[in-house]
This record gives sequence, C-alpha cells and structure tokens, in this order.
Amino acid sequence: MTKVTSQSGWQSFSSIFAAFMNMPIFSLHSFKMRVRHRRKAFFSFLSKINRNPPANLDILAAQADKEVWREIDCLACANCCKVMTPTYTIQDIKRIAVHLEMPVAQLKKKWLKKDSTGDWINKSTPCQFLDLKTNRCGIYEVRPVDCAGFPHLPKKKMTDYIHVHKQNMNLCPATYKMVEKMIYKLKGKV
Repeated sequence: MTKVTSQSGWQSFSSIFAAFMNMPIFSLHSFKMRVRHRRKAFFSFLSKINRNPPANLDILAAQADKEVWREIDCLACANCCKVMTPTYTIQDIKRIAVHLEMPVAQLKKKWLKKDSTGDWINKSTPCQFLDLKTNRCGIYEVRPVDCAGFPHLPKKKMTDYIHVHKQNMNLCPATYKMVEKMIYKLKGKV
C-alpha cells in the first residue's frame, strides 16, 4: 500500500470536485499555450467583426458572456491581478483609504504611482491586495471600479471595446473564452 501525500490527495479531491461541478481544472500554463496557438486567428476575428459587425453582434456577445461565467472561475486564475494593474479613480483611492483606515496620501505613497497619462496605477504587480495563496482580493468590497468591471465583456457595445478584448484575451481566460464562443456563434458569417 502506498501512502498518499497531502498534495496528491488534494489533487484527487480537486479533480473530483471539478468533475462534480462540471468545470475543468484551470491551468494557467495550458491557457497560455492555447493563447499562443490561437492568438493570431482570434485577433484577426476581432478585427473583422470590428470592420464589418454582424447586425446581432451585441445580442450574441451578451449570450456568450452568460455562457463564459458558467465555465470560468476567476479565483482559479487571478492572472489579471498578477500581471496587470487597474486604473484607480480618486473615488476609488478615497474609498480604499477609508477601508484601510489610512490617509489618502499614505496609500498613494505606499502603493500607487501615476502613469504616463496621469492615471493612478499600482507601483508593481502582482497587486498588493491579492492574496497569492487563495487568489482572493483583500479589498474586494471596496475594490477599484476598473477591477469590478474587469474583463469588461458586456460593458459597452462590443465594437466599442474590441481594442480592450484584443489586449485582454492574452491575459484573461474569460475574455479568451468569450472570443472563442463568438467565433463559434458567427462561424461562416464573418
């Protein structure tokens, strides 16, 4: 009889739980490989629908958005918090400072900097508020509006946000999956 280590025991439990929940176990490495192989085709697809959008594009995008969230669990990934930084509004900064019980100036000095356009962003990545062990946000209740809206799938008309989807599909499995679903839904129509 072989002894089961806690690591393999946890992996077995994760496999069973994922199967039970009908969700694949997420692998950031596998995601990056899929992006590498399909990035050019996805980018081309987004460019085509941007130039010549189908009449029902926004309806299909809303449908795809709902489908995506049945398959994607952000807590399994948190890549956005690991490699990107949100833009902080002044209201975000004030709200977070109150939540953390620190002066706005101290919050800015400790964690934020202005980018080349004058927007407030994190000084570094991963985000200082991300718990790397659990992928949970330490300020989730008061997180920046930019974080709350990410990955901005149904935020605007799809054609108004194509440039954002082109950027995010390389980093966000939800955006990648949305583009994949849109390709399937519009197969032969683009």
